[in-house]
Amino acid sequence: MTQKSEQTVGWNFDNSYANLPHIFFSTATLNPVRVPELILLNDSLANALGLDTEALQKDGVKVFAGNKTPEGTLPLAQAYAGHQFGHFTMLGDGRAILLGEQITPSGKRFDIALKGSGRTPYSRGGDGRAALGPMLREYIISESMHALGIPTTRSLAVVTTGEMIIRETDLPGAILTRVAKSHIRVGTFQYAAARGSKEDLRALADYTLQRHFPQVVLDENRYLSLIKEVMNRQASLIAKWQLVGFIHGVMNTDNMTISGETIDYGPCAFMDTYHLETVFSSIDQQGRYAYGNQPRMAGWNLARFAEALLPLHEDESTAVEIAQEVISHFPDIYRDYWLAGMRAKLGLFDAEAEDESLIESLLYMMQKYRADYTNTFRALTLDQLGELAFYGKPEWDQWIQEWEKRLDREQASKLDSQQLMRNSNPAIIPRNHRVEEALKSAMRGDLSVMKQLLEALSNPYAYTLGQATYCSLPDPTSHPYQTFCGT
Repeated sequence: MTQKSEQTVGWNFDNSYANLPHIFFSTATLNPVRVPELILLNDSLANALGLDTEALQKDGVKVFAGNKTPEGTLPLAQAYAGHQFGHFTMLGDGRAILLGEQITPSGKRFDIALKGSGRTPYSRGGDGRAALGPMLREYIISESMHALGIPTTRSLAVVTTGEMIIRETDLPGAILTRVAKSHIRVGTFQYAAARGSKEDLRALADYTLQRHFPQVVLDENRYLSLIKEVMNRQASLIAKWQLVGFIHGVMNTDNMTISGETIDYGPCAFMDTYHLETVFSSIDQQGRYAYGNQPRMAGWNLARFAEALLPLHEDESTAVEIAQEVISHFPDIYRDYWLAGMRAKLGLFDAEAEDESLIESLLYMMQKYRADYTNTFRALTLDQLGELAFYGKPEWDQWIQEWEKRLDREQASKLDSQQLMRNSNPAIIPRNHRVEEALKSAMRGDLSVMKQLLEALSNPYAYTLGQATYCSLPDPTSHPYQTFCGT
């Protein structure tokens, strides 16, 4: 790729992460593939990054495949650790390479990383590759999350490699280009605390503050402020997950970003039937990361983050108590975000003490009568009450009266409340059976089903007639839907 064509594309790389102590990364060698083919390009994201989509269609495939790098990149693999299902492990980017940081025309900074791009110093015997199906799945789910208004890493492109990878069977290889505000994780700080010096840890913390929380850099105790800022973003993020029925599936500390973005779409899925114990991941046998446990596990992960930062406090003995006191507020902060979101889903602008009871009563009915989570709120939004699984039940008669009385006490008009519900309750989500349908078609070489799904999911609050077909539930089955790691 010539410098002229790179300038036409719009690449504008910086490498600030590489200025950290070398303990945090290893320089990476690209692993070229034989016959790369660009099969998906996210035009709107490319434009937001300051990239020219026509030039990318022509010249981008070699970059997305890891066969060439634009000028200014410094490929590296990041080191980190993590509590995986409660067990501490040293990790790192085993199959991802950070090309660098794209600086957009507006001055924003985004990591550009290749997932499935081959072996790195942290691959631990793996081939560092990824299969096409999981990369397409991450593209669908991550872009759906973005459309839902949930902070997330995003997918810029998917290329096939022209090579087969060996898993339980031979699968076509693929590489996903992932975009993130950064890939700094709770596990990055755990790695620094376990393997680095105090100055290494301080360098990471100061870099993180400058990159993500410059507003608190001059605070008297900026590391305590860092904990508070990360905690607030995570409380908001997990509340948004819960409000749309999203289950991450593997909330290890290496999968929690400091920026507050959802990352690593492995065994994730969206809930159909409402139940707090819903689990999709095949490896989560104990339900550690079940839907109802996600807020608690976020708090647990944040406690590990606070522990990693303890050496940076002037008085480490009192720092333990201070950090514990700060983290103890997480459940309340999360609850405030969640309650505000649930009120909006019911068309409530104001806050009343009895709102939580009203919300919990609705959720109780949903679980008791095995109601679909998304379609329940969709029916309430559209005033199609006869479609509710618990319509006409004794609990329903009492609840609808309480809800109507509560709406009557709102200062906002009924029309405003209805619009609030439309803006807060997605008409559609990437339902698991629809995602699988799209992936099966794509694996046969037909991307049309996936592209139609992506188009429908691009504006989930539109309530168009064309979206109605994506609201249907899967056929009954005796085999619950399962998701798997290894993406």
